[in-house]
Amino acid sequence: MAYKSLILLMTLISFTTSATSPHIITSNSTTTNLLNDGVHYELELCEQTYGFMPCTNTVLGNLFLILVYGYLMFLAAMYLSTGSELMLEVLGPGIVGGLFLPILGALPDAMLILVSGLAGSPETAQDQVSVGMGLLAGSTVMLLTVIWGACIIIGKCDLHDSFAIDNQDTKGFNLVGSGVSTDIWTSYSAMTTAVSVLPFVVVQFPQIIHSTSGRQLTVLIGLVISVSLLIAYCIYQVYQPNIQKRRLAFAKHKHVQSGILRYLKSKAFGGLLDDQGQPNREVLYRLFNSVDVNGDGHLSRVELRSLVVGMQLNINLNEDDTVYKVMKEFDTSGDDEVYFEEFVTGIGNWLAEARLAKTYSPIDGRDTTNYIHDYYEETKREHYLLGDEGGEDEEHEVGDQDSHQTTIKAALFLLLGTLVAAIFADPLVDAVDGFSNATSIPPFFISFIVLPLVTNSSESVSAIIFVSRKKQRSASLTFSELYGAATMNNLLCLSVFLALVYTRGLTWDFTSEVLVILIVCIVMGVFGSLRTTFPLWTSFIAFVFYPLSLVLVYILDYVYSWS
Repeated sequence: MAYKSLILLMTLISFTTSATSPHIITSNSTTTNLLNDGVHYELELCEQTYGFMPCTNTVLGNLFLILVYGYLMFLAAMYLSTGSELMLEVLGPGIVGGLFLPILGALPDAMLILVSGLAGSPETAQDQVSVGMGLLAGSTVMLLTVIWGACIIIGKCDLHDSFAIDNQDTKGFNLVGSGVSTDIWTSYSAMTTAVSVLPFVVVQFPQIIHSTSGRQLTVLIGLVISVSLLIAYCIYQVYQPNIQKRRLAFAKHKHVQSGILRYLKSKAFGGLLDDQGQPNREVLYRLFNSVDVNGDGHLSRVELRSLVVGMQLNINLNEDDTVYKVMKEFDTSGDDEVYFEEFVTGIGNWLAEARLAKTYSPIDGRDTTNYIHDYYEETKREHYLLGDEGGEDEEHEVGDQDSHQTTIKAALFLLLGTLVAAIFADPLVDAVDGFSNATSIPPFFISFIVLPLVTNSSESVSAIIFVSRKKQRSASLTFSELYGAATMNNLLCLSVFLALVYTRGLTWDFTSEVLVILIVCIVMGVFGSLRTTFPLWTSFIAFVFYPLSLVLVYILDYVYSWS
């Protein structure tokens, strides 16, 4: 189907026409008159970098070319996305999620920026490079405004105690009663997006101090910083799954620990602490005997497992691992049994940890265990925010034969997507430039609005599909993907852009465009890093930033002449 679509579109391109002239000029200068439904057409076949590509100097002709080439770039983005997801099944989230997915997601943008600065002479490249800047700014702004806001609306669930309840959406468009919750890792991704604008600030420094000297040096410094941050981001993404697993395991163990304390407190006839604030041995002895089912004077792994299962914490637990960790903390003698003195010491240590974790107020000067409930709720919240990687969303294993076929399929999709993007990036930039000349609309605004719709299509479709599941885990994946795509746009695409500016001796004069990127990334990045729950009203803040960005660039460039 993909190949048929490509052939069909190539056929359409070969017969592209434009209104105004009564003849067709072919590559061998042969002229033919044509009248079709009373409209005269002109087609000039001009040799482009990758062969003969149609071009035109009229509004309708260039608009048609933008639509056709744009659709081809859309196909390239979808092929790259499909290939990346197939590769993810084979290689896992580390390398693929950390390197392939972010880089290939930004590849169409990088291609368009690259060809916009390589075209013709430095003077021509300087004119066309605004297309690349428009794409860079438009992609980042669209992801963090329009797509971000749409995901809040599509993925909204009922909010209860500042958390969204999975699969429950009964409050309709309640601005404060419905919204989306994400895990803590998503807030880290948001902060990364805010940090990714640092190279923009560096390269903009001469304009900030109104200096004309040292601009090439700051471009080089900005390039080095951008590439360094890009490498650091990819390394972090590669190792992030392991970091997540370790932190989740630790949080889960603390939640089990607080659950055991809460369970014992509910079963205790008397306080767990005596009047001096020490473990109440009499109460703990009765609790110990209630767990010691066979009455042999010590707790085995089987008895500890019964205790853990009986608590019904409603979290995804590896019971063997949980029992092993509890046994390790209590069994100081190392004989794989927990005796009463070890039980008292272990519970005492847990109570001390819970008391330090949460501020509480003693009642009548006496040390109580009222803080256990707060500690339990705190560990439950921490576990929720970290996200549970288990359950129905766990990755399934792929057999050797299926793995081989999936790898071949993924490679073909990636190759096809890369080829299509490489072939049609240059013609698309030319079409945008031609449409700009024909309509007198600055190419920045055309590329800002139109091109991100094409190059960000895979991220947008994927985000909407994920968030429509209306779960905290899927929402976390959605917004992490949006923040990651924006970060990769800022770092990879800016690195390509600065490399072009430096090697070709172009002028960096994009103050208003940089200001828009800074405002959107910093505001949305910091906002996303400071909270994990987003009520419905936050979507309208995101929506407002998109038209505001366009208006700001227009006012600064064409009213105050900043560029």
